[in-house]
Amino acid sequence: QVQLVESGGGLVQAGGSLRLSCAASGRTFSSLSMGWFRQAPGKDREFVARINRNSGSPYYATDVKGRFTISRDNAKNTVWMQMNSLKPEDTAVYYCAADSGSVVSNRPSQVDYWGQGTQVTVSS
Repeated sequence: QVQLVESGGGLVQAGGSLRLSCAASGRTFSSLSMGWFRQAPGKDREFVARINRNSGSPYYATDVKGRFTISRDNAKNTVWMQMNSLKPEDTAVYYCAADSGSVVSNRPSQVDYWGQGTQVTVSS
């Protein structure tokens, strides 16, 4: 079983930055594709970003592209998401996701493993 533990959330003013971390255990990290999702109050969980097993092909949702950067270090069993130029509409619980397949699906129902989530709040 894969365990994912997120950290790095918090309260930030609009235009600010945060860096989320997700530490994985329970399986060889390099065998997992990784991603981030978010869920705002009253809304469905939505895809944010993903990265494949060897750090290639990062892919982003349209509304975060150019502002967020996903990265990973297989030696540290960790994936990060650097979030810059944050907007109030980025406020949500952010979830780390892992998958045994070659990519993390952008459909939450198809993701294998989830973290517990970390709150990000952006004030205007």
